[in-house]
Order: sequence, then C-alpha cells, then structure tokens
Amino acid sequence: MVIEDKDASEQLRLIRQLDEDDRAMVFKLIDKMLTNKKFKDFFQKNVAAL
Repeated sequence: MVIEDKDASEQLRLIRQLDEDDRAMVFKLIDKMLTNKKFKDFFQKNVAAL
C-alpha cells in the first residue's frame, strides 16, 4: 500500500491505525520536515534580500 496515493482523510485514517509509538514517530517526522521547510523558506527569503 502506498499512502501517497490516498486523499488526506484516508491518509489520516491509515495513520490512526498505527500503534501509539509509530504514530508519534510519523507526527515527529512531519513536524521536523515542516520546521525544515519553514527555516529553508525563511533563509532563502532573507538571503535574497541581502
């Protein structure tokens, strides 16, 4: 099964089926990726202004 092929509600339903530790790991990974993206976007915007 490929979770990417599912819509958002189906993805969440599948994630909810994981045990608590695995679910926490998925959300930590997503949080880290979002933080990295925000930092990258911020850095690119501010370097471009120099």
